[in-house]
Amino acid sequence: MSLAPHMSVLVIGATDGTMLSGLPTERLVVVQGQRPDFDRLVADGFAPKPALDGDEAGFDVAVVILPRARALAWHWIAQATAALAPGGLLVVDGARTDGIDSLYRACRGHLEDGDCLAKAHGRLFWGRPAVGAFADQAKDALSGAIIPDFQTGPGLFSADHVDPGSAALAAQLDGKLYGKVADLGAGWGYLTAEILKAPKVVTVHAVEADHAALEAARLNLSDPRVKFDWADATRWQGASGLDAVVMNPPFHIGRKPDPSLGRAFIATAARVLAPKGVLWMVANRHLPYEPCLESLFSETEERPGTAAFKILRASKPRR
Repeated sequence: MSLAPHMSVLVIGATDGTMLSGLPTERLVVVQGQRPDFDRLVADGFAPKPALDGDEAGFDVAVVILPRARALAWHWIAQATAALAPGGLLVVDGARTDGIDSLYRACRGHLEDGDCLAKAHGRLFWGRPAVGAFADQAKDALSGAIIPDFQTGPGLFSADHVDPGSAALAAQLDGKLYGKVADLGAGWGYLTAEILKAPKVVTVHAVEADHAALEAARLNLSDPRVKFDWADATRWQGASGLDAVVMNPPFHIGRKPDPSLGRAFIATAARVLAPKGVLWMVANRHLPYEPCLESLFSETEERPGTAAFKILRASKPRR
């Protein structure tokens, strides 16, 4: 399979410039909604978009780099297919640990002139999809992301239910917050909505690295007190002197648990809080965040949580 220099190419899911090597760049559109990967692509000399514009179409080739979430994979494949010109080529690349083999079996009956290339830990397959191909799979992906009173989306964290850890944290907040607050890793907005129930809250910064999640939060939160920040929470510099930070930080990098990500969230909280500011966070009980909290805050305590989740409160960040 070779691509001519004049071809228009869409790539969804590339995380850095090395994934784009060998592709024609004259008419290349790259879509990446995760802020750290977006910034990495910019540093590598590309001009990515956080989302595919609805009016973009007519691509000769559409490449999907398979994400971990199956629902998101179908969503991207359907988006890529819809953006192709008639007779355009769909290419899907992914790792076996992310389900590329089963996805290939599900897709190959919908692809003409298809073929594949298997490698040690992954597979690349391609073909020309018929008009309307994968629409049913995309519809199923969207239908699995429904929560009463909220809009979520395929592949978002806790897309089909309120996360029990976030619910446990919300129960402890109980309207106690006031002033300027940040929700680090706000997702589609559940905890931000809970923060807004406190009448003395003046501003809430909803900070989220996933562009699709933040767009869902915009739909879910109409309160004028909310400021939406598409940003990597570990590097966020959008405010200072906050009265409170609330968070349910992620603890995976890829498939591997990595508490350092949560510790980076804690460091951001300590940096942006006022001298008497308070951090409220929830974490799985096995995650060792207490030493980090004790090193960055003068006062720390555990509040009542659940069998699976602990609620941690820290105040007076050390300078």
